[in-house]
Amino acid sequence: MKGKKKSTAPATTRIDTNRIDSLHHRVSGHIDQARQRVQRTIDTEMVKAYWLIGQEIVQEEQYGKERSEYGKAVLKNLSERLQKQYKKGFGVDTLEQARKFYVTYQGVKKSDALRRKSGLIPSLSPNLSWTHYRALIRVKRPEVRQFYEIEAEKNHWSSRELERQIGSLLFDRLAKSRDKEGLMKLVHKGQEISNPKDAIKEPMVLEFLGLPESHQLAESKLEIALINNLQNFLLELGKGFAFVARQKRLTFDSNHFYADLVFYHVILKCYVIVDIKTHPLTHANLGQMLLYVNYFDKEIKMENDNPTLGLVLCTQKSDAMVKYMLDEKANKIFASTYQFHLPSEKELETELKRELKEFKHDLKE
Repeated sequence: MKGKKKSTAPATTRIDTNRIDSLHHRVSGHIDQARQRVQRTIDTEMVKAYWLIGQEIVQEEQYGKERSEYGKAVLKNLSERLQKQYKKGFGVDTLEQARKFYVTYQGVKKSDALRRKSGLIPSLSPNLSWTHYRALIRVKRPEVRQFYEIEAEKNHWSSRELERQIGSLLFDRLAKSRDKEGLMKLVHKGQEISNPKDAIKEPMVLEFLGLPESHQLAESKLEIALINNLQNFLLELGKGFAFVARQKRLTFDSNHFYADLVFYHVILKCYVIVDIKTHPLTHANLGQMLLYVNYFDKEIKMENDNPTLGLVLCTQKSDAMVKYMLDEKANKIFASTYQFHLPSEKELETELKRELKEFKHDLKE
């Protein structure tokens, strides 16, 4: 009797799926990082290219400076040639932006003076793309443009986030409560948070909610809208805020109270309670917030936490009411107005004049 022939088929090898998952995660991480580095390199080189394009255009315009229409003709002719060669991306508007980019950044820093004379590119941020710089060159005031450039780089803003912060006049809102020294720090170092007042903006701009300007709006509806747009709300609140809870229950002798929103500020190392009102600030709102802040300080905050802060968002505030009612607690509880549209510089100027008038009235009393 003949013996059975042994099978030559390879045995199935069992694979540890957990190890393969880990391997896949590591390998895909390397690929993603490499792609990000390549994209950053492309962005940096394109920024340099646009600056050089702008330089070439300006120098050519200077050749025909006695003829006012020469520059327009140069841009139109150059655009037609580039569009034919590269298909898209080099319209007249783009070339005009490149020209403005060169004019704006050719001598921003004193250290760039020698570079400018030799025709070299000035020191531009490698972390900002062409779309970032297109937003920045629309900012007319050099010191304000410098602030946004610093903040965009420090906070890793996308170009869309940068445009939103410029549109919401972030600099002007932060600058309102600062003296000359504080304003200079804001320009040269960006927003630095060393005390509670540094973290509060006035007004809060909530245009991303898409809600109408209406005093009939229910507070619960506004709260839900903020939670549904939490990422945008955190961006508007500013650096350092981390979401903790919504409708946090506080119990006193079997009576329940609910704090609308609770955050933790990782820079100031303290809890921040936000209460939402769809009406002007009242003394009852401040009293309620004082209750919340005291409760958190005694029952919730840890030994290493700093004192809790309270922020009442309302349609109209009164700094004098906060000052006289809260006294020594005034540096822990703040009121800030909010609006559902991007502010104009005129609106901020009017508000600043109102606050100065109120401040001078307080000094007389």
